[in-house]
Amino acid sequence: MSVFTTVTSDQLRVWLKNYPLGELHDLKGIASGITNTNYFVTTDTGRYVLTLFEHNGADELPYFLNLMAHLAGHGVLCPQPVSNNAGAYLDELSGKPAALVSCLRGTSLEIPAPHHCAEVGAFLAHMHVAGLSFPATMENPRGPHWWRVTAEAVLPFLDAPQRALLEAELAYQSGFRGLDLPRGVIHADLFRDNVLFDVDQLGGAIDFYYACNDVLAYDLAITVNDWCVHADGTLDEPRLQSMLAAYQTVRPLNDAERAAWPALLRAGALRFWLSRLYDFHFPKPGEMTHAKDPGHFRRVLEARIRGDVSIGSLWI
Repeated sequence: MSVFTTVTSDQLRVWLKNYPLGELHDLKGIASGITNTNYFVTTDTGRYVLTLFEHNGADELPYFLNLMAHLAGHGVLCPQPVSNNAGAYLDELSGKPAALVSCLRGTSLEIPAPHHCAEVGAFLAHMHVAGLSFPATMENPRGPHWWRVTAEAVLPFLDAPQRALLEAELAYQSGFRGLDLPRGVIHADLFRDNVLFDVDQLGGAIDFYYACNDVLAYDLAITVNDWCVHADGTLDEPRLQSMLAAYQTVRPLNDAERAAWPALLRAGALRFWLSRLYDFHFPKPGEMTHAKDPGHFRRVLEARIRGDVSIGSLWI
């Protein structure tokens, strides 16, 4: 669970006087996520999600909030930021930057079926297309430079085979940094716990606080690595084919993206293996915390290196 900063009902009642949302009815911590503090907030006007940002500075947060407003305005199913009485999306609570967004309907899935993967693939493509007209930019803070810095921090905790795997993959990925692939806004964390389904209907995507500008197909690879895998990290081909087909119905991948696809899958696995290793070995202090198993994404990376699905079969 991840509530790092405690907010009381009395504190929130005072804070909500800055918003045209009526009186507070309920405040409940959200038991998911490992980066920010999140609460469900229910008022006279409905249910919202309150986020207190534990690591982002107030100067970088307008990118995320304005992005969600832009995407929602273009019909993308995502939270709509709520402006306060001064017209601002961003405020401060308990000494932390804070924001309220609309609460989407639905719950996350533990075991998605191919038709769920198709809906997520289409959603991601629509988001990528809508993001092309978003004027602000933010380079990926968890790109190759972050990989190297984080690898240096976690290497002492790894056994010899894992150290060799990590060092070899960093060397392999260094050969792909100059590729000229379509770029734009990416979600960068479109895992199953960040997508909501209301029965079988897509309710939308949440947690855009890793969003940034990067290679669009890399975002698709990150998504595939969570939605279309077996427990051992290998790819599930029916789910994979469903996601790729639905994505390309909206935004077809070009030849360069298809050629880079194996490397992008590996890059997505590397990024999340590193982040989980770091969170496991350097846990953040908090009232309620949890760190996810880093071994899962090591197995995903090993499976991608083996080439567990024929790449040529994907684009038929």
